[in-house]
Amino acid sequence: MTDSIPEYNINLTDEEFKITPSAREQLAKIFQENHAEYEEIEAIRVFVAGGGCSGMTYGMTFTDRQTEYDKVIEDSAFKIYVDAIALNYLHGVEIDYVDRPSGSSFVFNNVFAVTGGSGSCGSCCSTEQGGGGCGSGCA
Repeated sequence: MTDSIPEYNINLTDEEFKITPSAREQLAKIFQENHAEYEEIEAIRVFVAGGGCSGMTYGMTFTDRQTEYDKVIEDSAFKIYVDAIALNYLHGVEIDYVDRPSGSSFVFNNVFAVTGGSGSCGSCCSTEQGGGGCGSGCA
């Protein structure tokens, strides 16, 4: 029995990469606050990095430049840059913002649905709604 490997695709549409209304509101708020203080900030970069025993780690940071390899997702309040390496791992991802008694955080939902991975070692990215965010531990 052979597991299918996802085909590499350099195009990511807005339908394949979703941001919930609560995440959009929070991203707009923190982008505007930081951009007002640091004018050089151009966008929010979504990235993936090796996560050791738990596979890939997904995250976001501010960036002051776009590269020739970036896919740009534009919103009226901010831009998101996704580099070519991260692009293939973000198909079907939904970024949400959740507010729980234990704290508020951005959550990447459905990150392992295509590749079949799972979180472990305290760095959990759940494939189910309401699962823990990357690096948050499972909830």
